[in-house]
Amino acid sequence: MKPVAIFRHARTEGAGFFSDFLNESGIPWQLFRVDEAESVPVSSDSFSGLVFMGGPMSVNDDLPWIAPALDLIRDAVSKEVPVLGHCLGGQLMAKALGAKVGRNRAREIGWGRVEVLGDAEKWFGGMQEFDAFHWHGETFEIPQGANRILASGWCDNQAFSYGPHLALQCHVEMNREMVSQWCENGADEIAAHLGDSVQSVAAMQQDLDARVLQLNRVARRIYGAWVGNLVK
Repeated sequence: MKPVAIFRHARTEGAGFFSDFLNESGIPWQLFRVDEAESVPVSSDSFSGLVFMGGPMSVNDDLPWIAPALDLIRDAVSKEVPVLGHCLGGQLMAKALGAKVGRNRAREIGWGRVEVLGDAEKWFGGMQEFDAFHWHGETFEIPQGANRILASGWCDNQAFSYGPHLALQCHVEMNREMVSQWCENGADEIAAHLGDSVQSVAAMQQDLDARVLQLNRVARRIYGAWVGNLVK
């Protein structure tokens, strides 16, 4: 089986639970360290699927790897190679599909409930809502032909599906280490924006093991649906 390509845009925003899921499922994967200047492939032909992780940058920034990433996403969509995006990755997908990405009405950081919308049973089974992890100041509009399938109180567009492709604004890939590292690295940002939509470090780390375990269960369902579309 061809590997799943995973694109990392920041050292601390790796694949997290997603790589654990692939390993448990016996699915090969290849990590592209974009943050270390590894090149983005020009074609999706060598991969069974593409996965784009998060990052602190904007898809509207003038960075040398963004245009190649957008081209690669469009190539994969045209060939029905499934694409999965987490936060920045979801924004890359939206932009590649012709939708705008811009500032959200509020900075959203920490644990927060998201609502499952419409006909999303393929991705979420019978779930109607769940607690996800959030860390974003921008968000995407929904591309033409895509289905909005998640929303939160602070962000209307938390996810969209487009055939076998799934774009998430929220983070479902989190593990304990990632939450702790982000809280440490983002302490100044949290302090500067603390409020209704931005949790304190203490609030984010309360009952952390139980919260991560529950999120892993949700992610397992989502990832299981996505890998069902992988190119053999």
